[in-house]
Amino acid sequence: MVGTSIEPLHVLSFDIEDWFHIVDVPAIDDPSTWDSLESLVNRRTDEILASLDRHTTKATFFMLGWIADRHPALVRRIANAGHELGSHSFWHRRVYLLDEAEFRRDTMMSLDAIEAACGFRPRGYRAPSFSIVEGTEWAFDTLLDCGIEWDASLFPAPRGHGGYPCPDEPHLFRNLPSGRSIPQLPLGVMRAMGRGLCFSGGGYLRVLPLWIIERGFAQFNARGLPVVMYLHPRDFAPDCPRVTMPLSRKFKCYTGMKTTMPKLEALMKRHRFGPCGEVLRQRGLLGS
Repeated sequence: MVGTSIEPLHVLSFDIEDWFHIVDVPAIDDPSTWDSLESLVNRRTDEILASLDRHTTKATFFMLGWIADRHPALVRRIANAGHELGSHSFWHRRVYLLDEAEFRRDTMMSLDAIEAACGFRPRGYRAPSFSIVEGTEWAFDTLLDCGIEWDASLFPAPRGHGGYPCPDEPHLFRNLPSGRSIPQLPLGVMRAMGRGLCFSGGGYLRVLPLWIIERGFAQFNARGLPVVMYLHPRDFAPDCPRVTMPLSRKFKCYTGMKTTMPKLEALMKRHRFGPCGEVLRQRGLLGS
């Protein structure tokens, strides 16, 4: 498909967690305190849903099981709007910090919570912080054993809490200990000044100007490949509570929140987006 004149269907996805689920921040690391903290997930997710409705766009919502357990009506609103639901774990713990039994238990708790909220189990998964790294490929076998059919956890560039050397295009990931494979939708990386640069999600999308983001889309369009966008409700929240963290983390976590919705809406006007499963099916990597 290299050189195609028809723009591919890009992926739009949201990791539905609250502002206090940022990893590796001691001030909010203790789950026993989460219920006492102000929540923004309902209001900001409803704003996302309204924007998608205005642009007649469907997306994938990777639900944290902890959120589904406490806000089942939010899960139902997402499902009733015709969007795809995926799992984002239950406790938002990084995969490389867990053993296989802990990961299996966490995954099943998440799937159970989402099913209890909306009546069906998700078929897709995204790890917190893209934290499936080299040495944790066993996690994919566990996901398959739990009924997950596809994954969107790999980040094909170095990053603070993850990163995995893999193609930056949809593919069958075959490096499983069991010899099985799983359809994979990794994040995309654009080339800029001879280096790889993530441009299509989270802090990267908030910090970068729209013209650089569009340059990334142009590079993927030229290759006939989908861009995978990911965002969180807190990315749209200039009123997000602040907690103590290193200056570099503050910059990445809090910069550009007022620009997120205008950028997202501009991109939805210019490009076609759909859920993960639809893109994988179009690519012949997933059955109906």
